[in-house]
Amino acid sequence: MKNKNDTKFMKEALHLALKAEGFTSPNPLVGAVVVKGNKIVGKGYHKKAGSPHAEIIAIKSAGRKANRATLYINLEPCVHYGRTPPCVPEIIKAGIKRIVIAMKDPNPLVNGKGIKKLESEGIDIQVGILEQDAEKINESYIKYITKKMPFVVLKWAMSLDGKIATRTGNSKWISHQKSRDFTHRLRGKFDAVLIGIGTLLKDNPQLTTHGLGVKEPKRIIVDAKGEIPTDCNLLKTEGLPANASPPAAKRAGVAGGQVIIATTNKINKEKKEGLKKKGAEIIIVASENPAPQNASPFMARMTASMRSGVNLKELMIELANREITSILVEGGGTINASFIENGLADKFIAFISPIIIGGKNAISPIEGKGIEKISDAIKIRDFSVRKLGEDIVVEGYIK
Repeated sequence: MKNKNDTKFMKEALHLALKAEGFTSPNPLVGAVVVKGNKIVGKGYHKKAGSPHAEIIAIKSAGRKANRATLYINLEPCVHYGRTPPCVPEIIKAGIKRIVIAMKDPNPLVNGKGIKKLESEGIDIQVGILEQDAEKINESYIKYITKKMPFVVLKWAMSLDGKIATRTGNSKWISHQKSRDFTHRLRGKFDAVLIGIGTLLKDNPQLTTHGLGVKEPKRIIVDAKGEIPTDCNLLKTEGLPANASPPAAKRAGVAGGQVIIATTNKINKEKKEGLKKKGAEIIIVASENPAPQNASPFMARMTASMRSGVNLKELMIELANREITSILVEGGGTINASFIENGLADKFIAFISPIIIGGKNAISPIEGKGIEKISDAIKIRDFSVRKLGEDIVVEGYIK
């Protein structure tokens, strides 16, 4: 039976879960609160994959007070062995009498099994308190588990008239300092940040969090032909000695396993080896628009000659196989269009600056072919608008 305080204590569990945002992948964000006599007697959150789960920490912090208490948790407790033992037996052992769960775990290894086992032990279970909030904070985990694909967010900064760069390609800086600081912190919430080779050649970015104390994401470059310069900022180990070990470089959030170059067989062999020596990981995937299996040799050659980009869908599958569950795309209009046209983008974050650029040849955030009829436009759902310094931030879901 629902208690009038269930929402209050579930909010605390969700708040705890968010403390580890960016660190738990490929695991979900989970917070737990143990309540007895309408007072919190224990709490905890999952800090990273392989560390104790939230409910175990909360129960241990409650000690003997956990007996006959209520456990609030934003995700169904697990019943399977993964990186850690299952939580359900420990919950039963602690004598918890009631559990309030925000949402079921979509993982097939759990997905109701935890609830069923707990109910079979006579524990009162309430499911669905702040369910939408729980789904939102774990949207990356949900897609990764159910679709075996990363959750993709497109991010761009644009002028009031919808331009991300002038006709000459100049884009520094459209957004203001508060927006740029927000972006640096935002990167730490994702497993990886992705750009195309065009953006790298034009801006030579670092794609780091700029020392804000959050986790450094992996940095992915989509580079079909291997055009990336070996002396670019992404491949530098700034602040480290030249002979720094890969583990030391990795801890610093620079090269040494943190840079992934997604390319095709068009990359030069010597270039590929040179990039590996710089600490980059190379992923070879197919090009876009592969020739049909029954194509003639002539048509196969013609199709191959027209290929220019990396097959993004295949790349997303490869990245998911590497337990990359969330990606922030900070590329230009071309790569944004490719993600949308391939149905791979889930969400966008747009920073709108109060400036006007103008010019029919100025660059827009979504290039590509575009639609012919307004009725075919992509509908944005659940969008929000807020002010950030001098800029306006618009967020919404693409599908």
